[in-house]
Amino acid sequence: MKRTHLSAAIAMACYMSMGVAMAQTASNDQTQGNQSTANSQQRVNASSTSNTTTSNATQRDAKQLSEVTVQGQSLSLGGGLMSVQTAPKAVSTITRDAIEKASPGSNFTQMIGSIPGVNAATDDITGLANGHYSMRGYDSSDIGMTVNGAPITDTGSYSVYATEYGDSENMGDITVLQGIPDIDMPDSGASGGHIGWATIDPSHQGGVDFTQTFGNNDYRRTFVRLNTGDLGPIRSWVSLSDNTADMWRGQGDLHVTKVDGKSVLTIDDNNSISASLQYSRQSNYAYDGLSKALVAQDGYFYNYNNTWIPLSNLKGKALNTAATADENFYGLHTNPYSSYMFSMDGEFKVSDSIHLSVIPYYWYGDGGGGAASLAQESTSPVNKYLYANIDLNGDGVIGNSSTKNNDAAWAGAPVYGYSAATTWRPGVLVRANQDFGMNNSLEYGFWYERSRKSQVEDFGLVNPNTGTPDDFWGNSSYLVYPTGGAVQKFYEEYTTTELKKGFVTDNWTPNDFWTFVAGVSYLYASRQGFTFDYPGSATQTFSNFNNNWHKFLPTAGIKFQLDEKNQFYLGTGKTFRVPSNTAAIFDALAGVNNAAPEMSWNTDLGWRYYGDAISASADVYNSNYFNKQEVGYNPANNAEIYTTIPHMHMRGFNGEVSWKFAPSWTVYSSYTYTQANIRGDLDGGPYDSVNGKGPGIYPTEGKTMPDTPRNIGNVSLSYDDTHVWATLNARATSSLWGDYMNTESVAGFTTLNFSAGYRFADFSSWFTKPYIKLNVDNLTDRRALSYVSSAPVLSSAAVGKELNLYNSTAYYGLLQPRAYVVTFGVSFR
Repeated sequence: MKRTHLSAAIAMACYMSMGVAMAQTASNDQTQGNQSTANSQQRVNASSTSNTTTSNATQRDAKQLSEVTVQGQSLSLGGGLMSVQTAPKAVSTITRDAIEKASPGSNFTQMIGSIPGVNAATDDITGLANGHYSMRGYDSSDIGMTVNGAPITDTGSYSVYATEYGDSENMGDITVLQGIPDIDMPDSGASGGHIGWATIDPSHQGGVDFTQTFGNNDYRRTFVRLNTGDLGPIRSWVSLSDNTADMWRGQGDLHVTKVDGKSVLTIDDNNSISASLQYSRQSNYAYDGLSKALVAQDGYFYNYNNTWIPLSNLKGKALNTAATADENFYGLHTNPYSSYMFSMDGEFKVSDSIHLSVIPYYWYGDGGGGAASLAQESTSPVNKYLYANIDLNGDGVIGNSSTKNNDAAWAGAPVYGYSAATTWRPGVLVRANQDFGMNNSLEYGFWYERSRKSQVEDFGLVNPNTGTPDDFWGNSSYLVYPTGGAVQKFYEEYTTTELKKGFVTDNWTPNDFWTFVAGVSYLYASRQGFTFDYPGSATQTFSNFNNNWHKFLPTAGIKFQLDEKNQFYLGTGKTFRVPSNTAAIFDALAGVNNAAPEMSWNTDLGWRYYGDAISASADVYNSNYFNKQEVGYNPANNAEIYTTIPHMHMRGFNGEVSWKFAPSWTVYSSYTYTQANIRGDLDGGPYDSVNGKGPGIYPTEGKTMPDTPRNIGNVSLSYDDTHVWATLNARATSSLWGDYMNTESVAGFTTLNFSAGYRFADFSSWFTKPYIKLNVDNLTDRRALSYVSSAPVLSSAAVGKELNLYNSTAYYGLLQPRAYVVTFGVSFR
């Protein structure tokens, strides 16, 4: 489909949804979630609840679900950490009840840490430094992600930067599908599951909601939301938050501004449209991943170097000392980024038996990460990479005339290496649900997206006296070549990715006991573009590529509803991950086209019980994961190559239980057991016979995936009497391997978190819902290496014969010491 055809498709989707949509009902209480509203309807929709696993439920199944859900909600399962589920596969949902008690700046990765199967961590509890998560041994780039039904995983790398998306005050619920995504999800990289969340619907009553938060490390956060209430058939809200904090280790700060909004147009009882906006602008410095050796040498609070040494002071210093000090200065390690996503959700009734959902969206992002490189001063007219006819060290001389003094002009002066990406991403998801009587329903539809992504690493000038880049966002003050004045770049890449997906699912409930689900999707993906290395230099290289992949992806499930409390299920599905941008580019450079994509078979077998006081779920799973992409190395041309782990086998157990042992008291616990084993050896690239070193073949057979703890346990005790509430949570994580060869590991750890609050009575008819809350993370001030930020195949800690193989260093994220935040909130009506 051409670009003009996509525009026409989106325009048609908007036109159709403007004409007809399903009505939505929202609570007047802005703090209440929308799950009960969604479940009171036969068809849920992606903009009112993240749990759309029942969107194709038959009329018989919908009636059963409504009855069970009302019972489950009356218990507030796990204080909002657990929800009623009916899909024949593993699913977990965090509700508004738990989200509103969390630290208000938390992003979604911090919210899902208690869900069985999930391993989540963060560099900073403020939520301003993104987050890290994995699921059942799959890393975050293998997991799909949507907000209000629209995809937000990066089109090239499948990364998700959690800080970009939403304030917790606007989150309705968050759903995790631990292994098998819904077949209608707009995913091209979800080989290991899916995460989705939805924003709250606008209230019918107008007013302003306000929260103010303070915490240690000078954390300050202001949130304001304007609610229009009913303006005829339309109701809306728009919010603004400003978030700042000092980094808890090293120098630097975090500053993020967010604007979110949502509107609902109710046309009649059967038709409506919602429109949503998520905007974020962050001007952050970066946390450095540390090795075990660096922590031992420089201390737990080390990040990048705090002090800049003016280049004019480096005369006579050792060259390696000058270079190292300057390149590691924190002011050159930045993370500026801005993005916005606009999406719509048209819900409309075509006939008595057909319901149509249309979700057009547009995502735009621009920004990246800064680092440092060394450039030489030169008066040569040749366009030589990282040589420039510019006074970089501020000594008033251009060139190497002072090399006899052994100064920074000879060693090289730091320049701002800024690696950035700009993405334009329009798409549309259309699905229809058709009932064939009480017992059978069919869902069918398509997803189309055509994204463009430009990636570049160029170099900017640095103030020689302060060490700060002349332009934090890398948009000006460039390092240029002497001939023609072209900007010096390490690489320049451009990729167009086109995704086409059709799907159909049949849901059959022949009686009140059995549910059978079967479906298939067909995904066709193409990536085409070009890559320049050292463009504009005397040694530039160019390559283009045009790859495509396509797969049929079946799924099936069976559920047996023994009685109103017990259900058993078996689900299985095939998933598929299109090779990343970088993999496609590296393969093109190596002369390889249409390299094998990642693929998984995931199977869940489980039981759920929803009782009057105790509710529980247990799930055993098995996953076979093929062609996991990894980076190898070719010593012949000193270049990285993409290779694969041929086969991984993941299996384990996920379980959770909620016990409401008194009217205001609840205990919740979850447990995760994971075996993620590598099957076969990894081909790291050609062996260097001259130097007697390889990559060669790494003996990874039977090794455990790095960053995958064998055991994770959560226990939460909560009290809530409508005015006073408090929660004490304990989380225990077992040890982690830092590399694929399992030569380096870090110890497990346990953390305690505490939160409490008080909801005051309304002060007046217009001054309502005042509250105060306290959140304390890492109550015991535990110090630990909490996740693997960069896992080599073989750690430099290896000994013996393994040293014949190339090795590198494992780097880790650090658990933030004890931190607290205090929040005040109120609504004006």
